[in-house]
Amino acid sequence: MGEKLVYINGEFYPATEAKISVFDRGFLFGDGVFEGIRVYDGKIFKLDEHLKRLYRSAHAVLIRISLTFDELRKAVIETVRKNNLKDAYIRLIVSRGIGDLGLDITKCKTPTIVIIADDISLFPKEIYEKGIEAITSSIRASYGDILPPQVKNLNYLSHILAKWEAINAGAHEAIMLTREGYVAEGTGESIFIIRDKCLITPPSWVRALEGITREAILEISWKIEEIEDIIEDIFTRYDLYVADECFLCGTAAEVIPVVKIDGRVIGDGKPGSITREIMKRFRERVVQEGVDVYK
Repeated sequence: MGEKLVYINGEFYPATEAKISVFDRGFLFGDGVFEGIRVYDGKIFKLDEHLKRLYRSAHAVLIRISLTFDELRKAVIETVRKNNLKDAYIRLIVSRGIGDLGLDITKCKTPTIVIIADDISLFPKEIYEKGIEAITSSIRASYGDILPPQVKNLNYLSHILAKWEAINAGAHEAIMLTREGYVAEGTGESIFIIRDKCLITPPSWVRALEGITREAILEISWKIEEIEDIIEDIFTRYDLYVADECFLCGTAAEVIPVVKIDGRVIGDGKPGSITREIMKRFRERVVQEGVDVYK
């Protein structure tokens, strides 16, 4: 197939010609929101849930998306269809739009909407089979009094720097903590630990994004007999170190076992049985449900 097509404000452009203004506030200030969405075998997984979160994020930061829910939904589907993709990653971006070099948002009249659909670059198979090593980052998760953790905004600088710390340390991923030292999330994923057959994940108010994949994992986990309880509660690095199992999950990452954190081996140093069962059931689910692009 030829060059990918990118949706920008109602029109499709070849990827090499897809451009926005240098005065767009998404470029100038990271002033905008976004969603990452997966396509499995021609079906868009949790499309409506991603769009609902996008509209909530935009509303929270005073961006009025110029398309209705149904119009934006159709635009996402059409972007995948025009690029003839079966397995893909979608990046849906809404910035506040074009303004000047100042901070006055009233000067921005129309938001910029960009939809990119491209082939998915998967993690190596061995990552899922053997698990990854992580560190806890010195970069703290942004606090709720600065920006609500539920807003998936364009400013990812803290996550980028935390990821660099992991790479610089020879690890695969970094785990971000709050100012108080509670575990929040990975640089692009939600985090879970398992201890004494109890599944534990941080609540959103501790600066953890209300992840779409996270919610799917919670739904799946209630049906796994080996799990005796599921808790959304705060926990610390100590709880990471002494966990029986640990994994990260996200739209792009899916479910990735973590087998070492800050040099401490988690469990027996291999992906645990509960994590592997969650991985299996998640993969079965994503190919069975979703919005069929080519129906």
